[in-house]
Amino acid sequence: MDLWAESALFGMTVAVMLGGLLGLIIPVYPGMFIIWLAALGYGIVAEFGTLGAWMFGLITVLMVVGSLVDNVLGWVGAKQGGATWATTSIGFVAGVVGTIALPPWGGILAAPLAILLLEYRRLRDWKAALAALRGMALGWGAAYVIRLVIGVVMIGLWLIWAWPK
Repeated sequence: MDLWAESALFGMTVAVMLGGLLGLIIPVYPGMFIIWLAALGYGIVAEFGTLGAWMFGLITVLMVVGSLVDNVLGWVGAKQGGATWATTSIGFVAGVVGTIALPPWGGILAAPLAILLLEYRRLRDWKAALAALRGMALGWGAAYVIRLVIGVVMIGLWLIWAWPK
């Protein structure tokens, strides 16, 4: 590949990855998937090679782990805050339906509202319902930090693989 083409590919990939990383600030934005997709596109165009294949494998594992962390920690937090598994399951479904019905903010509003209202209905205690909601918020906050760290590590692994020689 010519130097100008390699430089352009490197620059475009960095730009897309940074867009994915910045997108991690927005809760429903698939930032890790975008970083992964940029690494895949780079590998297809520039060829993976041995180091690239290993790095892309690690990037893939991190993307899957980051997605699981994102989806699990909020619900575990709600459970630790006192919510039942039934409430957290319904809250999860409300989040998915809300995201589909009113993207991107519908899910962000529907899930916590469902947790709060269902826990209040179950316990007739606003403090207990708010504790479950607080647990969910803490879980989401922890997931955000972990996703951001994973996103940075994914980009770092790609840089090890793709840094101009």
